[in-house]
Amino acid sequence: MRFVFHRIRELCVGRGVFWFALLYGALAGGATHPAGAAAAAGREAHIALLLPLNSPSFGRHADAVRQGFAAAARVAGKNAPPVRIYPVNEDSLNVLTVYEQALEAGARIVVGPLTRAGVGALAASSLVTVPTLALNALEPGSPQPARLYLFSLNVEQEARQIAQLALDEGRRKAFVVTDSTPLGHRMREAFTQEFARRGGIIAADHAFTDDQAELAKLRQAPELDSADMVFLALDAAAAVKTRPFLGNTPAIYGTSRVNGGNTAAARALNGVRFTDMPWLLQPDHAAVMVYPRSPFGDAVDFDRLYAFGIDAFRLGLELLSQSRDPVLDGVTGRIRKGADQQFLREAAFAQFSDGKCVLIGEPR
Repeated sequence: MRFVFHRIRELCVGRGVFWFALLYGALAGGATHPAGAAAAAGREAHIALLLPLNSPSFGRHADAVRQGFAAAARVAGKNAPPVRIYPVNEDSLNVLTVYEQALEAGARIVVGPLTRAGVGALAASSLVTVPTLALNALEPGSPQPARLYLFSLNVEQEARQIAQLALDEGRRKAFVVTDSTPLGHRMREAFTQEFARRGGIIAADHAFTDDQAELAKLRQAPELDSADMVFLALDAAAAVKTRPFLGNTPAIYGTSRVNGGNTAAARALNGVRFTDMPWLLQPDHAAVMVYPRSPFGDAVDFDRLYAFGIDAFRLGLELLSQSRDPVLDGVTGRIRKGADQQFLREAAFAQFSDGKCVLIGEPR
């Protein structure tokens, strides 16, 4: 085994997957077995949940996913196999080592890893011999084993859905405001590509700044006057700062990142359209009502990860049952399998109105 892992490490380092970690996007019949207990329990057919619970950077996020996964497993009860939790850290070699431990312990399916680096390292290895639901995206051009499936809270998918919504509502010329973060650039790239592909025109791309004097220049931007919509590739805090300078003429759109779960922010963003998961927008949704609410309250980022854990468990069961083209009415959206074994999530559309989120239509 030592030779195998030296070889895997050489292959993974050669592919450059060890040094990029980005998160962003347990339990069987309610029983939880951490990795140490799993080793003691011996070989047993089970679902393995592989999360960076030992990571200083991602540990809290991973635990929110774990709690959602556990809630879904408890609801499934005896209809689901046992689930064992396998904590990992941010070292990709550790991810590979623990993944193989899960296989040796009898895992029939693995859910995880959660970080992009971990998913990339696993994809570049030769270890994926059982169905594996990775909880993040692969870098473009990365290898993808036949049994590796992808599911993530992919903000690019949301940006593309917003482009479709805007075009369906008759918008044809977009003014884009983008912050300097990698996530902001990913949102902008996905939106502009989809909008242009479907016949829309990008009037301008304005860089967000905290400087009020610079933001005020938006009022005089001729491209804003000629646009019939604005896309905010921003989070909620930046969107609130930008909104007063956009006027009331163009329709304004954003992704779930503009929904920070804050009533004051929602009032400041009155009229802004966005996309988000049924878990947050539709408490009376049939799938949402089945599961206990998360303990995170207004901490919506962790609430989303909890919901993500619920749907990850449900998709894991679909893969375990060898369903060819599973379609899931999930708490994170309507989920279907697309190209490259990636599960696509169609979220719900909403609009801020008097400090509340009001649904404006059905997801595409």
